[in-house]
Amino acid sequence: MMALPSPRPGVNSLWAATAGPAPRLPALDGDAAADVVIIGAGYTGLSAARHIAAGGLDPLVLDASAVGWGASGRNGGFVTPKFRLSLPAIAAAHGRDMAKRMYDLGHEAVDAVEELVEEFGIDSAGFARVGLVKAAHTEKALAAVAAEAEWMKAEMGDGHISLLSRDEVRAELGSDGFVGGALTRGPGCIHPLNYVRGLAAGLAARGIRIHEDSPALAIRREPGAVVVETPHGRVRAAQAIIATNAYSDLTGATREMQRTLVPFRSAILATAPLPPDLAASLLPTRRICSETRRMMRWFRIVDGRFVFGGRGAFGKADSPAAFAALRRAMVALFPMLADIPVEYSWSGLVAMTLDSVPHVGRRDDRLLFALGYNGAGVAMASLMGRYLAAFVRGETPDVGLLDARRLAPVPLYPLREPAVRAVAGWYQMLDAVGL
Repeated sequence: MMALPSPRPGVNSLWAATAGPAPRLPALDGDAAADVVIIGAGYTGLSAARHIAAGGLDPLVLDASAVGWGASGRNGGFVTPKFRLSLPAIAAAHGRDMAKRMYDLGHEAVDAVEELVEEFGIDSAGFARVGLVKAAHTEKALAAVAAEAEWMKAEMGDGHISLLSRDEVRAELGSDGFVGGALTRGPGCIHPLNYVRGLAAGLAARGIRIHEDSPALAIRREPGAVVVETPHGRVRAAQAIIATNAYSDLTGATREMQRTLVPFRSAILATAPLPPDLAASLLPTRRICSETRRMMRWFRIVDGRFVFGGRGAFGKADSPAAFAALRRAMVALFPMLADIPVEYSWSGLVAMTLDSVPHVGRRDDRLLFALGYNGAGVAMASLMGRYLAAFVRGETPDVGLLDARRLAPVPLYPLREPAVRAVAGWYQMLDAVGL
């Protein structure tokens, strides 16, 4: 018998500890009908439900656990227009027009978050366009940051980027660990769990059906319809959307999508509240920050706490060793945090794709999907719901490199975990020697 996800598994996160009340959403019990059944109640699935309903169709959303239990409630809350694949690289491989389309999609995604927060009045999400500092850890990295900034100004007409000197980065961050960097105005931050819960509560108030604790066990075809089975019911619909991203292997119904992804565990720490003088000296502008190492770290201040995250955790569950390594990295950059306790530590899965960009569209005449956000999903997943609704209506929107037909399966899929460890180890070595 297929193993099901544990009901309501806990997450020791700052977000869970500080979130507002969760909406009360029942499990599916019995048979239901809808125009579109959506598997996954994260940003992608809920945004899709909103836009599908706005077009006059009837969506129904299923989630294997609670709203926000997966990546939508575990991430760092960065709202940025970036892709893992840089725009200069996209232009070199696919031309300037494609790079411009991707640039526009990225900024449309940040706007989509702001629009949803305003539409549903999710004040508890605390969305703010604070700007992003990208801090360079070596002179070589700084030269690359500068070259990309100049390219963005010249080719994309982006006037929101400015270079920062060593002293300016020190003033922004309160750390001596960087040689310079760049400031991009426009990106923002958010309380990710309050955001996804706010979306769910707003949709439920409009009468849109959302069922928690209702894992999709199977997807079956019937004449003119698709049927999704859950432990205690089933949904018959004209179309189905898979919106499970890195958690697509929770059940067999979506496991085939997992073979197109390389899940990578990302870990996060949150300290105890900082003493007032220390809180004032670290990230005083309250911008969000990332660095240029291959095993990237990122950080922000949330309610007087220092929140520090990064890649490098492995396995299927939280790892004390990964958290310890992350704390050492945090203290190396911010020695003044050495005696500050860590009160929360958690992790979640990032869905990587072979071409480093997300994908959205049709799998066949009944089944659609959006996934593979490569660590930048708050904004892009919020936008992908809008494009999924367009595909549901039979439209063919221009999604650039995100076209579903470009999504390739991972070769030698059973070897993905040792391969990830090997690549991560190589990246850590290169970072350590400054290459």
